[in-house]
Amino acid sequence: MILYLTEVYGMKSAQASNVIFLWSAATNFTPIVCAFLADSYFGRFPMVAAGSIFSFLGTIVLWLTAMIPQARPFCDEISGYCDAPSTPQLLLLYSSYAIISIGSGCVQASYIAFGADQLYRKNKSNSGILDSYFNTCYISAALGTLVGMSCIVYIQDRIGWGMGFGVPVALMLLATITFFLASPLYLKSMPSESWCAGLVQVVFAAYKKRHMQIPFVGTSEIYHQENGSSCALPSDKLRFFNKACIIRNSEEELTPDGKASNPWSLSTVEQVENLKALMRIIPLWSTGILVSASLNQSFYVLQVASMDRHLTSSFEVPAGSFSMMVLVLLIIWITLYDRLILPLASKCRGKPTRLSAKTRIGIGILCCTLSLAVSAIVESDRRALAIKEGFSDNPNAVVSMSAFWTLPRYILLGIEEGFSVIAQVEFFYNELPKAMSSVATSLLGLNSSVGNLAASFIMTTVDNLSEAVGGRSWVSSNINEGHSDYYYWLLFGLLFANFLYFLACSKSYGPSKEESAGRSSAEDYKNIVN
Repeated sequence: MILYLTEVYGMKSAQASNVIFLWSAATNFTPIVCAFLADSYFGRFPMVAAGSIFSFLGTIVLWLTAMIPQARPFCDEISGYCDAPSTPQLLLLYSSYAIISIGSGCVQASYIAFGADQLYRKNKSNSGILDSYFNTCYISAALGTLVGMSCIVYIQDRIGWGMGFGVPVALMLLATITFFLASPLYLKSMPSESWCAGLVQVVFAAYKKRHMQIPFVGTSEIYHQENGSSCALPSDKLRFFNKACIIRNSEEELTPDGKASNPWSLSTVEQVENLKALMRIIPLWSTGILVSASLNQSFYVLQVASMDRHLTSSFEVPAGSFSMMVLVLLIIWITLYDRLILPLASKCRGKPTRLSAKTRIGIGILCCTLSLAVSAIVESDRRALAIKEGFSDNPNAVVSMSAFWTLPRYILLGIEEGFSVIAQVEFFYNELPKAMSSVATSLLGLNSSVGNLAASFIMTTVDNLSEAVGGRSWVSSNINEGHSDYYYWLLFGLLFANFLYFLACSKSYGPSKEESAGRSSAEDYKNIVN
């Protein structure tokens, strides 16, 4: 997309990057809003249905910007000069981005949890299916993205933007029709109550009782419990919120059927624990912000575009397709991890063996950090060669350096995706209550949204400061005049500090539900084997 903005709309690289950052931020922020609506009011099926329709309409509008000459600024193909886009032209372009963001947000918010609803049963025989569902889901998503980065990008590069945007329109239409045709087969669960209101009520109730002393040794009789709930006592962490579920006067605070007469003054133990679960994961969730910021760097594409991309003498790989290596390695890793590595390790050790979600997240952050060091080293060599070959003033020149020197970066990013992405979804899904399933599976998207805003802020700051201090921006539109290598080293330093921050957050969080259940699972496995 950055090539579409720079070549067709004549935007500078930094401006186009910021547009993409903001669009990505909106696309990744809308899922959390849609997840709240799905879990609290409308249900997951209506959200996926609405998202499919909006996504289809958004791709149509984007396709029209490439098909209608008046919808885009005039560009001279020979000189490369482009008129500045008019306000109506930008409004049409940005409206397509907005509609796509809404549609994508609705789909991303609910499709994972909606699929899990189809597999959910009260018996334990489906637990293995549900565990493998996340892996299968991400393999499918990765395959779809892989097709987009290879086939669609190739069409855009060789045939043109009209056909390149037209094919996604046809595919989106097919997907929408297929989804609605299968509607009678779906299990469509509806939310029973708004969990968000319950969390706010806990805060209000705890604040009202802020002067109350919390008993260090409590019994279940002094705490308000929901009928049939397994939560008898609140946990000791974040003890301040335990005040919200303490019964001071049962005659005044409880109705004859045992419910709270005023839910804004008395909450249940389950509501308190739900709020604690959400608050406890926030520090660990925040460690992914800078990771997302480093992943969404449009300069990766510009770097590859300025290098020799010939696979053979007659076949040149499109610059936008290089990032598909990340998806290829993601698919390979998920398949090997789920189907080969885990069963083999469990058989050798005689007990269930797997890396915990937190461990995989940490490995992913470290791999992402190392990928930035690789990017900086490759860019330093590429820039030096471009200057040596006399391309300092020619940003469109291709240096005699193979673009496949960037593959180590994409390999590290592929490992990062394979370790970290699914681990984050698993961690959030397991740690948060089932009533918040859509929110749990959307937190990764929110992470990407904030990460895009952080990336935009970092790039704008670096652009302004480097130009003010050194007279030339590190992220100049002319990649040969700029210093992208310095920019990558800056990101490397930030990511390394972020890795240390993750280690501190992980230690502070303590064992997750998955880790706490590890011993009992191992004992059950031994009993089955024996």
